[in-house]
Amino acid sequence: MPHPTPDTWEQGDPYERYVGRWSRRVAPLFLAWLGVPARRRWLDVGCGTGALCAAILEGCSPAAVVGVEPSEGFREAARARLAGRVELYPGSGAAIPLADESVDAVVSGLVLNFVPDAPAALAEMVRVTAPDGVVGAYVWDYAGGMELIRLFWDCVLSLDPAAAPLDEAARFPLCAPDALADLFAGARLQELRKTALEVPTPFASFDDYWEPFLGGQGPAPGYVASLEDDARARLRERLRERLPAAADGSITLKARAWAVRGIAS
Repeated sequence: MPHPTPDTWEQGDPYERYVGRWSRRVAPLFLAWLGVPARRRWLDVGCGTGALCAAILEGCSPAAVVGVEPSEGFREAARARLAGRVELYPGSGAAIPLADESVDAVVSGLVLNFVPDAPAALAEMVRVTAPDGVVGAYVWDYAGGMELIRLFWDCVLSLDPAAAPLDEAARFPLCAPDALADLFAGARLQELRKTALEVPTPFASFDDYWEPFLGGQGPAPGYVASLEDDARARLRERLRERLPAAADGSITLKARAWAVRGIAS
């Protein structure tokens, strides 16, 4: 079995082409569902290239926004996008560089499943949240509704069954609504709610779908990078056969994320 590259997320441009463009569509749906009032202090944990921070600025009338992100490459992309409107700090979910009860809304988008100790990260998120503040997160539905990735792994496994442990659906059991809600319940958050967030993911052509998988970042692109040329070509053709292309070559899929939120006591 090939040995994929680690789950590194360091460069903004490959991430944007792969899933960043879809995360920007999900973020406003998540924030509308949270319903946090205006003039609140926000923290985005694992802010990446700034998609969720940008949506907070655009739709939530915040008093202040802080982003915490371990990758310098992602922080650089976020700085360029957010133009000084957000305070950005190096740090991880397990060590948030903020004081206790210093923000009113703490959010994390498409990150918690990559955190080595998700309960510790959520405990940190709760620590920095003021009483009656909101803590919320969302993750991709790798097992089903994140179709661009689900179809990829279905094709991989039809060619290489030994790659099954690499499939994000198997690797990230947290990415299911009950598991995510259980994580939040364990942090003693109150008034728990969960929902599905779904957006269309249109691709202009097969190449528009396939080429982002060549960027080498994340589990699926890491797997592609690990393949020999002939195996990569077989996977490419299997995907071309399986994807539902229209007469003009366009491909319409959907991306679903699971979201949960609770109130700090």
